[in-house]
Amino acid sequence: MKRGLLALSPLLVFVTLYLVTSIVAGDFYRVPITVAFLVASVYAVCIGRGSLRKRIELFSRGAGNSQMMLMVWIFVLSGAFAHSAKVMGSVDATVQLTLSVLPSHMLLSGLFMAACFVSLSIGTSVGTIVALTPIAAGVAQQTGADVALITAAVVGGSFFGDNLSFISDTTIIATQTQGCLLSDKFRVNSFIVIPAAIVILFLYVILGSNISAPTDTGIADFWLVMPYLVVLVTAIFGMNVMAVLTLGIVLTGVVGLATGAFADVYAWMQSMGEGIVSMGELIIITMLAGGLLERVREMGGIDFIISRMTRHLNGKRGAELSIGALVAVVNLCTANNTVAIITVGGIARQIGERFHLDPRKCASLLDTFSCTAQGIIPYGAQLLMAAGLASINPVSIIPYLYYPMAIGIAALLAIILRYPRRYS
Repeated sequence: MKRGLLALSPLLVFVTLYLVTSIVAGDFYRVPITVAFLVASVYAVCIGRGSLRKRIELFSRGAGNSQMMLMVWIFVLSGAFAHSAKVMGSVDATVQLTLSVLPSHMLLSGLFMAACFVSLSIGTSVGTIVALTPIAAGVAQQTGADVALITAAVVGGSFFGDNLSFISDTTIIATQTQGCLLSDKFRVNSFIVIPAAIVILFLYVILGSNISAPTDTGIADFWLVMPYLVVLVTAIFGMNVMAVLTLGIVLTGVVGLATGAFADVYAWMQSMGEGIVSMGELIIITMLAGGLLERVREMGGIDFIISRMTRHLNGKRGAELSIGALVAVVNLCTANNTVAIITVGGIARQIGERFHLDPRKCASLLDTFSCTAQGIIPYGAQLLMAAGLASINPVSIIPYLYYPMAIGIAALLAIILRYPRRYS
């Protein structure tokens, strides 16, 4: 018991320093997230067994694992693309096009629907956020709307596809661990989350009714819009997010030099460099979080959570609740919904077989609860990326993340009400 709590204590240090000070003390007294992670990381290295060198090596292994490095490369490419596109005027032109196409009262709901569609097509929340957040932030600036609210609409919509898409890694892993077909899981999952998406869409229509767009938005320059259009189209067709961003960077250079937005190649490269530097804090946070969570895992923190939460199971509802709670808590500890599903997938299958649960519903619950947890943690890749691109604090987005919260509530109701009946 004491050892398990000790293993989880680095997370408690982080939560106390960052989240508690943000919520209780207010933004003025908020500890910077980098400092909170640094203090918690130093503490994680100091505690536990083994030599200091061994503990540092374990921390470094977590900070530099393949998943963390993949996120770092995405941050680098995203920063280079986003800033060079902004400097050459692509964001402003795309915002003009958006404002001219969508009526004022549909801006918020329109961005949510766009995020749902893109994420369903490409199967990744991160790729959706990279493509749409700069546009959302630009719309907020032009209309005077709350940047956090509009950014949250994009983040929420990005989890629609992360949860449902056939090519989403969470969907694939959830179905593999539970031994069911992708199509069956999609069907069950749709019954649970699509009603929630419809409710949130109507909510955004209501909230967006107060947004008033400028009457004269001007005519968007097609050539300046083209980099974003190409990024969206290639992403929808399933191109790898890193390839998409690389193509976008090349296009900003070609179009920017051709239109005179960049005086020369050096100006283009300088804008890319400034964008990469602007992602420095996110890169540091990502690596510190990876090392911290690896120490928690190595000390047995995740095993402790799993063993405690599966000790007293009773009935189908209790079994399904334990599966949802397990993957959500592990997700909070790993900040990665894919890793969380991999970690508890085998245990969830054993619970399902023991209590005669439908594997299709188990897969749906795994995916949905993991997306809920991933969608509301300020140190997850999605919120960090969105906050970085929108230049806001990730915590400020959380109160407006209606869709991740809604699908969590929908999944809870599906358990309590034994819904859908056919799969319960």
